[in-house]
Amino acid sequence: MSGANDSGSGSKGQPATRLVSAGRRPEWTGPAVNPPVWRTSTHLYADCADLARGRPNEDGHFYYGRRGTPTQWALADALTSLEPGAAGTLLYPSGLAAIAGALLGLLDSGDVLLMSDNAYEPSRTLAEKLLGPLGIETRYFDPLDLAAFSSLFCERTRAVLLESPGSLTLEVADIPALAAIAREHGATTMLDNTWATSLHFPVLERGCDVAIHALTKHVGGHSDLMMGAVTAAELHHSRLRARHQLMGQFVSPDDSALALRGLRTLQLRLERQASSALAIARWLAERPEVAHVLNPMLPGAPGHALWLRDFTGGCGLFSFVLAGRTPAHRTRLVDALGLFGIGFSWGGYESLAIPFDPARSRSASAWPPAGWNRADRIAIRLSIGLEDPADLIEDLERGFAAMDAGSERA
Repeated sequence: MSGANDSGSGSKGQPATRLVSAGRRPEWTGPAVNPPVWRTSTHLYADCADLARGRPNEDGHFYYGRRGTPTQWALADALTSLEPGAAGTLLYPSGLAAIAGALLGLLDSGDVLLMSDNAYEPSRTLAEKLLGPLGIETRYFDPLDLAAFSSLFCERTRAVLLESPGSLTLEVADIPALAAIAREHGATTMLDNTWATSLHFPVLERGCDVAIHALTKHVGGHSDLMMGAVTAAELHHSRLRARHQLMGQFVSPDDSALALRGLRTLQLRLERQASSALAIARWLAERPEVAHVLNPMLPGAPGHALWLRDFTGGCGLFSFVLAGRTPAHRTRLVDALGLFGIGFSWGGYESLAIPFDPARSRSASAWPPAGWNRADRIAIRLSIGLEDPADLIEDLERGFAAMDAGSERA
């Protein structure tokens, strides 16, 4: 399931306009505003001669349910039109499946993968427990150390997996510089762009070859679907598509319709969540209980200068580090929250808070980073939803009060 970027279907105009019109080809929607939900596993042929002729292996041609229908094609086409320079988009049943599809689509036994040390933890598990046994070696690198990154390449290095900002500690890497180094060494660059989306960070225009998104997060936006996507330029799209089909990857038409619905309001939700997140980050930065606020949208925070240079917006996901507190302090804080749910994922309409410990999943960079007080290591990630930020701040204030009800300190 992929979409062509030159269709004229949502490929023109400003982002808000493209979000409304993307994927709405008249041959797929007819007179309806939204593409119908096509639930079918079988596509019929007129006669044996029609069957013998076959159908082109392209979106828009009925063949068999696994290759999609106008519902899935419309979503793929819409996502492709939002990524300038892309040839097509492939849909997967989760964000992790999309990461796996990109890696398995472009790597073979004997290849070396370079992975950013702050990558999504399941990506690391995938590399160690799936790619490793298949003969694909993974080497981790500090995404903020360009010199060290350059030294890691060898004649077997085929691909680089980046994530910026990191989904836990929010480091902002110099993606254009990293992509340029990778290109000099003949390696393909893949970026997990779920935090910013194509609206705020056009991956291909910034020098990368493949954009990966967990559509479960911002595009879905309502915590009611699981899906991922891989968008690529022509050089890589055809190989990715071939392996996508070999692995039988498929997403349901109902989930595709939900993702299309979420896509229409993506910019509005991102703007609201980013605005609320920045207000809460500023409030947290003034709290004595907080040592560091990890939000690149916040002036003075790590990565802010690169964020200003390369991004056109943000979202509601960020983290903060407690000053000299223990895991027990963090537990009391999180358990006392009423408006913030405790759960994985992010990007939905409801706010979430979750404790995390980066040190357990780092091998090429330190936690806490150099220059920090070693006692300042206990972290919490927030996903800011659509609630009123004043209410969320009041909720966090209750959490801080409960946190210090005990006496132990780090």
